[in-house]
Amino acid sequence: MSRILLWRHGLTGFNAEGRIQGQYDAPLADEGVQQAEKAAELLAALAPERIVSSDLSRARRTAEVLGARTGLTVETDPRLRERHWGDWQGRTHDELATDDPERYDAWRTGRAFAVPGAETTAEVGARTAAALADVAGSGLVVVVSHGGALRYGLEEFLVAPGLAGVLRGLENCRWADLRPRGDRWVLHAYNVGA
Repeated sequence: MSRILLWRHGLTGFNAEGRIQGQYDAPLADEGVQQAEKAAELLAALAPERIVSSDLSRARRTAEVLGARTGLTVETDPRLRERHWGDWQGRTHDELATDDPERYDAWRTGRAFAVPGAETTAEVGARTAAALADVAGSGLVVVVSHGGALRYGLEEFLVAPGLAGVLRGLENCRWADLRPRGDRWVLHAYNVGA
């Protein structure tokens, strides 16, 4: 049976500090490794056939925990990277609220805005959805990626305009469950996990 589980990486120090990570290669915190181990126990019981991960270390390390439990080799795909946030990468929410209040407020309230050097949500969605399309139909596949990339990729992959705006982000080490229905994929469950 075809099925895709979209698994967000475990907690990083940047997550705990409220920093925008983007494509900054922040490693998992100890708590993030523990989250991955707990979630991997549940995911391994589902007998995945493939594990495909972003090449950023926080996602790859999360995926490797599952790989160790299942004996599967983790494949990496840079299209599953988080959104590049340009000038905002590495900055805290508090800093942005103070230093860039108009754009920060637009982001928090879902209005259009642009950050110098940042990818657009459409660019992130398109590249992530292309990676999902490439694994679709490969049995049970666990895709390990990042909160923003997964939300925007999910919207594009499901051809559901506006979906990313109504879904809250996946929590660290939780996943979304996609299953085929007829000739399309549907969101079966969201924010599932230990």
